[in-house]
Amino acid sequence: MDINLTLIGQAIAMAVFVWFCMKYVWPLLLDMIEERQQKIAEGLAAADKGAKSLAEAQLRIDALVEEARAQARGIIDQAQGRANSLVEEARTAAEQERDRIIESGKAEVEQQINRARDELRGQVAAIAVAGAEKILAREIDSGTHQELLARLAAQI
Repeated sequence: MDINLTLIGQAIAMAVFVWFCMKYVWPLLLDMIEERQQKIAEGLAAADKGAKSLAEAQLRIDALVEEARAQARGIIDQAQGRANSLVEEARTAAEQERDRIIESGKAEVEQQINRARDELRGQVAAIAVAGAEKILAREIDSGTHQELLARLAAQI
């Protein structure tokens, strides 16, 4: 193979092409590659940051859920306490009403007993007068002997 002018021309053309590429094309390609690498690095950093913030948000959510549960338990306990106090108040009111009704019934029974006694006294007085009339075989004037009958009724 002979080295001729074509081979030297091709070598010079290749050298000019390589120099042109190194001078103008290669820096553009390196800039684009570096820019792409930087975007990828930023994307990975953002993904890591997002994962960290997601983990922190999950922790905050768990804390909020636990706080809400504790608050719900407190509300339930408070409602249970209020229900118990309402039941106790109702029980106390019912006992007071029961006592009032019993006292009212006792008073009514006492009044009926007193009425029955007064009625019985009157009946006993009438029976006593009738018995005395029959025994003495004469009529006793109830108007004149009212004091005697009142003392007899009081003794009965």
